[in-house]
Amino acid sequence: MAIKMRVLCTPGKKKLVSITQMIKQEFQLNINAADVIPPAYSCDKERLVVLCVTCKGSLKDDIRLFISELNKTRTANVALMIDGTPDGDAYVRSLLASAGTNVCEKTLYVNGGNIFNSKITDQEKTDILAWVNECIASI
Repeated sequence: MAIKMRVLCTPGKKKLVSITQMIKQEFQLNINAADVIPPAYSCDKERLVVLCVTCKGSLKDDIRLFISELNKTRTANVALMIDGTPDGDAYVRSLLASAGTNVCEKTLYVNGGNIFNSKITDQEKTDILAWVNECIASI
């Protein structure tokens, strides 16, 4: 399935980076499609951007600024994978709403682990890939 998609995560947690790489491999995305926030290459006319965001407390300024600038010229749709609470999800959604981007209805909550844990279980892999496929189908 060919889709113009980027998968971005907040830096610092190896498990979130592993998840972005797994999604990139599964959907056979371009070489620069998986990155940290803010990415090395800017988003430009992406069909879908999957954000894996750690929302425990406040966001760093560079991450908050990047999310608040994801407008329709950068991406048509955003899907949220949150390592945190529903309050963090609501905050990120409010930033994206201010930018005018369409946000997929269903948010996936993940356990980002700690700085040493990068292992994704088989059940997590199944759940994540099913969620991404659901997000793609909804756009």
